Amino acid sequence: MGHPPSSFVVDAGKAYAEAVEKYSGGELSIKVYAMSLLNMAETSAGLRDGIADIGFVLTPYFPSEFPHTNLLSESSMLLRLYGDRIEGKEGLAYIGAMSEFIFNHCVECNREFAEQNQVYTGHTGGSSYGLVCRTPVKSLDDLKGKRMRVGAGNWSRWVEEVGGTGITMSANEMNEALGQGVVDCIVLAAPEIHNFGLTENITDITMEVPGGIFTTAGTNVNAEIWRSLTEDQRRAMLHAATVEAAQIPFVYHEKEAEVLDELRERGVNFHQAESKLIELTQTFIEKDMNTIAQHYSEQYGVERGKEMLAEFKPILDKWVDLVQDIDSVDTLADLYWTEVFSKVDVSSHGL
Repeated sequence: MGHPPSSFVVDAGKAYAEAVEKYSGGELSIKVYAMSLLNMAETSAGLRDGIADIGFVLTPYFPSEFPHTNLLSESSMLLRLYGDRIEGKEGLAYIGAMSEFIFNHCVECNREFAEQNQVYTGHTGGSSYGLVCRTPVKSLDDLKGKRMRVGAGNWSRWVEEVGGTGITMSANEMNEALGQGVVDCIVLAAPEIHNFGLTENITDITMEVPGGIFTTAGTNVNAEIWRSLTEDQRRAMLHAATVEAAQIPFVYHEKEAEVLDELRERGVNFHQAESKLIELTQTFIEKDMNTIAQHYSEQYGVERGKEMLAEFKPILDKWVDLVQDIDSVDTLADLYWTEVFSKVDVSSHGL
């Protein structure tokens, strides 16, 4: 895992490791390497080459390797269109929908993983994205010319739409870039401020825009390792994957208010986005669904992007309803297991 040892993501990775041992009846054990064995940019190739057996693969970091998967990831700003109905549970719904779609409806996604010598065992992700900055940004005028670190193409396109410049860099480099003024803002979920130790370099926050969440394959397994397991062991790995898949979005949403309150106490300025900026963002999201499909067709040869998004939307609608009453990590993990992961055919998946 490329995240720092103190991050909420690594906590979830450790919970996953414990769950693997539990569900395999002690037959399997996992050692978690936090920001040591492979960094975020190295994880996919390292997993492919067998340096690691399991990797937290940040699929948006590898646009040419995982275009079908990333097309769906880049559609997460759709969540803003559900309004208050999903506020505070965006990640819970989107992760369920992504996992269900990739397991059951995206042969191309699974082929992408196979080409990297990896087996997909579920998605995960965090809470809604806002603007974490060293300068006030609450209007279109404020955003004009600003340099903003972005973690995926949808946010890069939004930054361009509002007059800024999107900068791509590894999350491991964010703190230094913000501190040295290389970027004015980072488009980020609030808990990542804690995860990457950004507190000292932040002066201003605006959380209403742009929205969307970062999603990624949480526990990809090296294909040779996967094939070496028995069917019961594969099932145990999938069951354990629901623990990490659930813990990350649930804890991110839970910790968001805590992190933001801590920043308020430190004197960080909080801003409300002006109505014109919010309206432009909503319009952008609706328009961007067509842009995403066209972009992935032209750049990466994704032939059925519009069809994929059309198939994905009702699945997301379903998951928005399913997570309404979720109140704990355990109930969310159980929901993921019952609805999706338990139905994966371990005699054929990844083989």
